[in-house]
Amino acid sequence: MANTHNRSLEVTIISGEDLRINDRPIKNNAFVTVKADSCCSPSSQDSAKPDAQGESYPYWDEKLRVELPAGSRYIVVEVCRRSFSTGDKLVGTVWIPVSDFIGDYTPENYLHFLSYRLRDAKGLRNGIINISVRVVSSSYKGTSSCSSRRPPLVPGFRMPADRENHGGTVTGVPAWYPNQWKA
Repeated sequence: MANTHNRSLEVTIISGEDLRINDRPIKNNAFVTVKADSCCSPSSQDSAKPDAQGESYPYWDEKLRVELPAGSRYIVVEVCRRSFSTGDKLVGTVWIPVSDFIGDYTPENYLHFLSYRLRDAKGLRNGIINISVRVVSSSYKGTSSCSSRRPPLVPGFRMPADRENHGGTVTGVPAWYPNQWKA
């Protein structure tokens, strides 16, 4: 079960694929904004610098830090193109469920590599964004010292090493599958 306190996310914006505006590949100056969607408290956001030469396949490899308030269910990633004449234009948006990287049996500081389909303002497919997400706990300082960190609390399931003392039987829930070839 997820904790109810605020968490900090380290989101690395890796790259984008096949980004377009009005069915034309974008030329340059694509940037990404990441923010937490929260109904209870104001959310923080961070932006990557515009990619000057990546065209419709930009490469950022930039780490952003976002605070994830308790109760947040999504992080919102927006890809925009900066134009000096018309201003910022939305290329695509994706709402990433927090459950994709929190609440699993993975440790707090586990690095998740994720790819998502972007949707433009009309809801049409518009490229792909590649990111990595790490939930940074308060005890994680980026050091290699294992003595300060405790292992994650994951329930342990063990099999008896010696079958003679424990009978060697396996317990399970029977499953019934209908025979589809019977008439």
